[in-house]
Amino acid sequence: MAAVGESGPSSGSEDPYARLGLAPGASFDEVQAARSRCLAQTDDDPQAKARVEAAYDAVLMARLRDRQQGQVSAAAATASQKEESAASASPSVPSLPGVSVLQRLRPRLPQAAPSLSGMSPSWSLAEGQGLVVRLVAGAAALLLLLFSQGSGSLVLALGLIGCFLSQIRRGRRPLPSLGWCLLVLGLGLVVGGVLTASLSPTAFSQLSLSLEQVQALPAAVLLWLASLLLA
Repeated sequence: MAAVGESGPSSGSEDPYARLGLAPGASFDEVQAARSRCLAQTDDDPQAKARVEAAYDAVLMARLRDRQQGQVSAAAATASQKEESAASASPSVPSLPGVSVLQRLRPRLPQAAPSLSGMSPSWSLAEGQGLVVRLVAGAAALLLLLFSQGSGSLVLALGLIGCFLSQIRRGRRPLPSLGWCLLVLGLGLVVGGVLTASLSPTAFSQLSLSLEQVQALPAAVLLWLASLLLA
């Protein structure tokens, strides 16, 4: 095993091994001892200490690079863990102030807006028990609307809530769900308004329905269909 060079450290040499007074094949313990000895000889000179630390880091990095390229002996390869841990603990180039500020601010930055793909409608018929519940609830709401005058507002409110909950249970986000429910309700009320405007007073008496019932009926049907098909 190579030992520390006999001529001693050369502070003016550009070779990190020569600066530490080491031979290229020095062991890890000899590298550590040479670093400690050279630091003790600097007499608290900051520049001299910096040169010693730079040479020490250069030696470690060169040995790790040689090991990765397979240019070391088997005995030296078995001691790699010591030098890798020492190299990772050695001082690195300080990061720029702006970069460190950005790293601290990154957790506070707002996240990217969700994709608009979740806003588009997706149509598929509900299945299983969910389909049965929607069919029964919708049929009961329509019967209540047809046979109970003054129930239009109640039926539409329940239909809006049912349509919203149906979309939530099928995996849609709350905001798009509410938006589509309100759109369906508004479209149904427009159709109901056109329908009531086109019917004569005698038609209402023949149908035995009030103006409120006729106006709410299209919206109730559309909300029911949306709860069955909109996913």
